[in-house]
Amino acid sequence: MSATTPDMRQQTEAPTVTFLLDGREMTALPGETLIEIADREGIEIPRLCYKEGMEAVGNCRSCMVEIKGERVLAASCCRAPSAGMQVTTNNERVRKSQQMVIELLQADMPEKEYTRHNEVDEWAAKLNVGKPRFAPRPAVQADLSHAAIAVNLDACIQCTRCVRACRDEQMNDVIGLASRGQHAKIVFDMDDPMGASTCVGCGECVQACPTGALMPAREVALSVPDKSVKSLCPYCGVGCQLTYHVKNDSILYVEGRDGPANHSRLCVKGRYGFDYSRHPQRLTVPLIRRSDAPPKSGKFVMDPDNVMQIFREATWEEAIALGGGTLRRLRDTHGPKSLAGFGSAKGSNEEAYLFQKLVRLGFGSNNVDHCTRLCHASSVAALLEGIGSGAVSNPVMDVTQAAVVIVIGANPTVNHPVAATFIKNAMRAGTKVIVMDPRRSELARTAYRFLQFKPDTDVALLNAMMHVIIEENLVDAKFIADRTLGYAELAKNVQGYSPDLMAPICGVPADTIREVARLYATSSGSMILWGMGISQHIHGTDNARCLIALALMTGQIGRPGTGLHPLRGQNNVQGASDAGLIPMMYPDYQRVDNPQAIERFAKAWNVPIDKLDNKPGLTVVEVIKNILAGNVKGMYIMGENPAMSDPDADHAREALAKLDMLVVQDIFLTETAYLADVILPASSFAEKTGTFTNTDRFVQLGRQALDPPGKARQDLDIIIDIARQLGLSWAYGSGEQAVAAVFDEMRHTMPSIGGITWERLQKEDSVTYPCENEGDPGDSVVFIKSFPTPTGRAKFVPADIIPADERPDTDYPMVLITGRQLEHWHTGSMTRRSGVLDAIEPDPVASLNPSDMAALGAKPGQLITIQSRRGKVSLYARADESSPHGAVFVPFCFYEAAINKLTNSALDPFGKIPEFKYCAVRLSLGGTDPTQSSFGGGQILEPVTADED
Repeated sequence: MSATTPDMRQQTEAPTVTFLLDGREMTALPGETLIEIADREGIEIPRLCYKEGMEAVGNCRSCMVEIKGERVLAASCCRAPSAGMQVTTNNERVRKSQQMVIELLQADMPEKEYTRHNEVDEWAAKLNVGKPRFAPRPAVQADLSHAAIAVNLDACIQCTRCVRACRDEQMNDVIGLASRGQHAKIVFDMDDPMGASTCVGCGECVQACPTGALMPAREVALSVPDKSVKSLCPYCGVGCQLTYHVKNDSILYVEGRDGPANHSRLCVKGRYGFDYSRHPQRLTVPLIRRSDAPPKSGKFVMDPDNVMQIFREATWEEAIALGGGTLRRLRDTHGPKSLAGFGSAKGSNEEAYLFQKLVRLGFGSNNVDHCTRLCHASSVAALLEGIGSGAVSNPVMDVTQAAVVIVIGANPTVNHPVAATFIKNAMRAGTKVIVMDPRRSELARTAYRFLQFKPDTDVALLNAMMHVIIEENLVDAKFIADRTLGYAELAKNVQGYSPDLMAPICGVPADTIREVARLYATSSGSMILWGMGISQHIHGTDNARCLIALALMTGQIGRPGTGLHPLRGQNNVQGASDAGLIPMMYPDYQRVDNPQAIERFAKAWNVPIDKLDNKPGLTVVEVIKNILAGNVKGMYIMGENPAMSDPDADHAREALAKLDMLVVQDIFLTETAYLADVILPASSFAEKTGTFTNTDRFVQLGRQALDPPGKARQDLDIIIDIARQLGLSWAYGSGEQAVAAVFDEMRHTMPSIGGITWERLQKEDSVTYPCENEGDPGDSVVFIKSFPTPTGRAKFVPADIIPADERPDTDYPMVLITGRQLEHWHTGSMTRRSGVLDAIEPDPVASLNPSDMAALGAKPGQLITIQSRRGKVSLYARADESSPHGAVFVPFCFYEAAINKLTNSALDPFGKIPEFKYCAVRLSLGGTDPTQSSFGGGQILEPVTADED
């Protein structure tokens, strides 16, 4: 097992060892090597193949030390001390050996430097190694075929750090060492050019390389940053910590930090998806819709490069007065329910909290929501109902302590790539990973079992598993009796769901269902992770209810290596939900119709009780329907793009166009902003300071690295200005002062984070909640003794098979499944303006099973059209064996092929989430070329070179 992979399942206490290191008595901790002890004690030993956290291989021989009584020198990275051992790191014999190794390697270095941190040169300087006496090796041609990574093998010393980074940490198995002797070399797959290999662009090899043999494709390595800023990744819910290296107010490059969720690892988006913040299409001045612009319509072709055909520049004073003033007039004329607000899961906790407070006090209603309604609303509904909390019970990293892990309705290698690496690490260490999904993800390739069930049959499969567990008496009877309610009703319900009856329905053999059920129920620790394949159905809440019931009946919750974990999609969807950016909950999931909660927030916000609406507000899709019905007349949307993300997108666009006033606060002219009356230019992630809560419940501090461009402003300051227009007198200050003041107010209204202070976050970067009292460490595993319900017990809720709202038929014979791509995120407004990411995946594609592609008569790369009862889009066919027969998968990030024009707006009755994962479509050859769209897309930035230093 790699040293970077925590595994606490079999840890035992080993005795310490006392020995001499350079004449000093040392005590070695269990498992420590000589080089680790030397580092701990401040003794410097050269190293090139060794890197902390990686498996030690000892192939560079630069870390040699002398051990008394042994004939040859020993590699300190691979050697552990024994009692009484005498080790010398600095005598003449050792130093001569180290110098010779460095000199030989330096002779192989090219004249051109690829990085400022060539470790061979750095060690040569420290060891006083002069000009090499040996002939250089022949030149090697650079491989520049990959959009993200340049390969300069003339600088390669074959230390194999890149191999171990790819194989052992990220577990992508792309990089290897081929041939022997003087012909040995680093290769990608079967000695392919890197750009043609299966490389996913995570850049772990770049971060590991000591010489610049692998470097960012843009020439930034020789540039000296003006500053380095510790912050976070702005993309998925994993919450990777990273460092921005900044020069001339632009990000040069990004490196991973040792955060609790990533341990220095990043994916392609986190490492290379940063240049969108300086894209020429950034909004930099307030805009007001021109009086002579064409009337707003849901049918439009957007051109972000020609904004001024539709809008005109305005001052901040004019834009705030028009936007906020009109919303106030609509409120006073038509009542509080005539306004609604959509906040953002991409923004900070402080922004989410203040936005929902503005809607509740300034608009006077609970009509506030955000993208959780479109991803995990049904999961949260089931979790709140069943166990009293919508958050995860255990962090992702607990997979390293689990014996069995079920991954269902999720594709972590695409949507949560860094989390997926730890799942793969656990799998290699012996954890049995079971993947359940209609699509065959990359994770399924090495999984212990892959259950490819038919789309829309989740409940049939999960109830069949419960049937086995109950029939074979594999339940945890004591846990059920002590800590749950409603078991008898559930047990009765699943009696009719035997594996033999369900196998034809779900497509999984009955014996496989039995095997997996037994494994899950009887292991020392079983964990379930799920994604939007579970939640985005009209029966999404029922799907989640079944997963909760599995955990409860087997007692697989409340311990390390067990539990329930809905993988969060956006970087702060957990925090935004916690902060109350949902229509039926105040912060910390306190019901808006609960008299005690109303009293609590009225007091905290210093307003009369009757100032707060006591009825749940409208959800995302309900707002759209109420606009068309004439009930909602004004909206304030911050950082959300419903014109792309909502189901039946043409319907959503028609509604947004009908509003009397739409104020949009964003960083680009998104499809939603195109329909705005007032556009307020905001700050991108790297331009703000704030807290963000990841999928593991880590509250983490993101720090400002750049200044907003032009006249763009901090989101928090804009919210405060709009609030003033609505009659709210808020005195939070501005900048980081305002952020700290809002966070302090949050923690005094949210018991779950009550013990986290701003000062602590500045010092520690990350604190886990619940953390109710100052000084508490925070609880990574919850529900250990009880559940946060009125009774302290969890509740079983039975579920039956409910078919999808729309089934395939002769007119629409195939199923459409939507989701995300590895390189692009959400609606693409950021990643498609990142040069590297857009270069890797520039065009909209539909992934089809090769058999379906052959039946259609299509070839890979050929233009096809997908049509549902709501619309049609054209895009390029991609052969993909992971897609099941009869289904087509399309990412929803492409404006020119906006797949949500086709999806169904039918809702889960509990979570109010649309059925994105299932609608009926038909396919045909040909169509309108989507690349002819006027969307600006990505921009490859000009290289930054050493000449700019």
